[in-house]
Amino acid sequence: MRTVDLIHRKRDGEELSPEEIAYFVDGYTRNEIPDYQMSAFLMAVYFSGMSDHEVDALTHSMLGSGSTIDLSGIPGVKVDKHSTGGVGDKTSLIAAPIAAAAGVIVPMMSGRALGHTGGTLDKLESIPGFRTDLTIDEFRAQLASLGLAFIGQSADVAPADGKLYSLRDVTATVESIPLIASSIMSKKLAEGIDALVLDVKVGNGAFMKRQVDARRLAQMMVGIGRRSDKRVQALITDMNQPLGFAIGNALEVMEVSQTLQNGGPTDLTRISLELAARMIYLGKIVPSLEEAREVAQKHLLDGSGYRKFKDVISAQGGNPQVLDRFELLPNATGAREILSPRAGYVSAIDAEYVGQASAMIGAGRDTKDEAVDPAVGVILEVKIGNKIDAGGVLCRLYYTGEDHVEEAAQLIEDAFRISANPPDQRDLILEVVG
Repeated sequence: MRTVDLIHRKRDGEELSPEEIAYFVDGYTRNEIPDYQMSAFLMAVYFSGMSDHEVDALTHSMLGSGSTIDLSGIPGVKVDKHSTGGVGDKTSLIAAPIAAAAGVIVPMMSGRALGHTGGTLDKLESIPGFRTDLTIDEFRAQLASLGLAFIGQSADVAPADGKLYSLRDVTATVESIPLIASSIMSKKLAEGIDALVLDVKVGNGAFMKRQVDARRLAQMMVGIGRRSDKRVQALITDMNQPLGFAIGNALEVMEVSQTLQNGGPTDLTRISLELAARMIYLGKIVPSLEEAREVAQKHLLDGSGYRKFKDVISAQGGNPQVLDRFELLPNATGAREILSPRAGYVSAIDAEYVGQASAMIGAGRDTKDEAVDPAVGVILEVKIGNKIDAGGVLCRLYYTGEDHVEEAAQLIEDAFRISANPPDQRDLILEVVG
């Protein structure tokens, strides 16, 4: 088969066979298909879309490009949780320990921050000594002993996805829903999981800005999982303001500690408990979702989720005392208060602006190789719907260097909208798919 003929057919909206898609993925992974032809193929997919058969074929071709993790020797149902990325989204560090405390085996393969959204690995690595570069044998051993382990994506897992993602990033094809779905699911299927809970974010701070697109992505990922004999559920959740109050790596670990001790923000606690409940339900710990919610609540209130997270921190080389003594975490050297220009109600907080400001002072990165500053970030003092006086504190900006602080402060000021009347209340969990 000729590469140019396949590009032509996909451009014209035709369905390619699994063999033809495998030819593309394998050829590109082996450097036999050049970047310019794969770029043309990705753009053809961006405009023409893909059928379910094509998305399955792409997912399994990327899955087959590397090694998979065999967890069959560990008793119990293996359930992971994945978020499509948001601002202040630290739910993995709360839901996973609660689910593991309930008896679910939770293999967490996580990612790093890119752009304005945070990454689970960066949050964990703000804990001094915490290792995310576990070997597969260490990963398995920790899952067997603690029921929970956090690991970064190995270069051996779905290497075709890593190569394709880099190309998508520079060819304006990142937003393609079939390409996003196959990218996420190829990595998740490589983990050896039995079930998966997805948190698909939608809103100004999310990758998906429109609910219709978030729904399509959720449906596509649930479909891929089910056709691979995995139990998959997806929540579509609001990301039109940051989740919780803390944005920034060490700051978010502090808020995780507070939440696992039942002292966290209402929105963060609610969504974390719902994600944990669905992990417990898919993990077959109890027969109904309602019972799973009760189990999740119990493991939050009795502190067993908090203790599980401490055990994991210790097992992966970190100091578990950071959850009690925040001075042991990286702390910023400077702080700036952002004040409200007028009295009224907070009617909007642009999560993307807040995330960009946080990244600007070092909490995020523009390229995968950049280092992050674990100490910096933003702490909100108000959320949408709160009343504030003129000159009241909207949030605090924490930094360690003066570079970009003025620019970041201006961006955060622009993120807040103050209105005379209280805004309508909005739902946090918008839809359930699967």
